Amino acid sequence: MMFGDGGMGVWGFAFMTANTVLFWVVIVLGIIALVRYLSRTDAHGGGSQEPTSSAQRLLADRFARGEIDEDEYQRRLQVLGERARRR
Repeated sequence: MMFGDGGMGVWGFAFMTANTVLFWVVIVLGIIALVRYLSRTDAHGGGSQEPTSSAQRLLADRFARGEIDEDEYQRRLQVLGERARRR
């Protein structure tokens, strides 16, 4: 028999296997979390982009969905810019 006296036994090998699998699961999940965090930071203006107001973002979303046309988008964007300059 391979697991004779003085060896780890079946439970020792089972415990070692479970620990190895758990170790690699934690490593892979950590890498996934890091990639998601870094991509989210870059997508939301982590660089040198000028921050936009929530009203401008909402207006851009409506334009992207086709709720307003380009003329209305430009006109409202100009109004938002004028209000920001007055403050």
